[in-house]
Amino acid sequence: MARPETGTPARPTLETVAARAGVSRSLVSLVLRNSPKVSAKSREVVLAAVAELGYRPNAAARRLAERRSHTIGVLLNDLRQPWFADMLDGLTPALHAGGKHILLGDGRIDRMMDDTLTWSFLDLGVDGLVLAGSIPASDVIRDVAGKIPTVAVGGMDLDLPDVDVIANDNRLGAALAVRHLVELGHTRIAHISGLPGKAGVLRMQGYEDAMRDAGLGAQVAVETADMTEDGGYRAAVRLLSRPERPTAVFAANDMSCVGALSAAAELGLRVPEDVSFVGFDNSGLARLRALWLTSVDGSARAMGQQAAAALLNRIELPGSDGRMQLIPPRLEVRGSTGPAPT
Repeated sequence: MARPETGTPARPTLETVAARAGVSRSLVSLVLRNSPKVSAKSREVVLAAVAELGYRPNAAARRLAERRSHTIGVLLNDLRQPWFADMLDGLTPALHAGGKHILLGDGRIDRMMDDTLTWSFLDLGVDGLVLAGSIPASDVIRDVAGKIPTVAVGGMDLDLPDVDVIANDNRLGAALAVRHLVELGHTRIAHISGLPGKAGVLRMQGYEDAMRDAGLGAQVAVETADMTEDGGYRAAVRLLSRPERPTAVFAANDMSCVGALSAAAELGLRVPEDVSFVGFDNSGLARLRALWLTSVDGSARAMGQQAAAALLNRIELPGSDGRMQLIPPRLEVRGSTGPAPT
């Protein structure tokens, strides 16, 4: 039976390209794979036929032939945090330049779904996995990371011999924040903690160590939040309602610090005249003119770029030993910090 006429031209195939170029199907396939075995003249004829017909290779068939999906699974710890947007600005273009596309998953939701998203990455045959942020090292995460090339960026909780880790020097970043406040004359400096995993512990240790180094060990004050704006607000209310309230607050991330700014405003405190604030991540929130927040810059974009380079290298050279790269932070000083009140 003849195929009914639909008015839509049939999609060109390898066979139609071969017929137009007057060559074999296998030669067309070699040209599309950029094989060095093809002569310049044959390549020119085939590519002219490809352009004339508007042929696009079948991505699914190519993946099956190459045994690669050309996709990377990216599991973010919590999509609500602005740090991930900056990291993806570095990661995504670098992976795309390496011929890869990304599939995103929210690790917070994944844990609620019993690691369903993590297993899905494996089922979809991704070429590699990026674990972004402080994702708990569950048995499923360890199992999947042992099966496909994996890089952790931002978090420091996955300790496997063949996984690369790109992270901030969290302890140094916290120390930079405290030293800045000490130089401004502050002595009552508090910390809002709460970043999960090893990174959060290191930021709190960096704060405590820097306070002791400045002779302010007796002034150490820590309130725990949950890295959200509301959590930062509640922690700051507790800190700023103390009889001897702190004159400066260092928060473990920018989102918590934004909540702390709201608490200060509600309590009638001026920033930075009455109380100074320092965040961590130098995210888009910190750079908003309305907030203009002093923040530790952990170079999220550069971390994303390095994570992409490490993963592409691991895909091409599997089995190499995992490495940890610590990105040196810097402090971006803006309008939320000033001299201690007299």
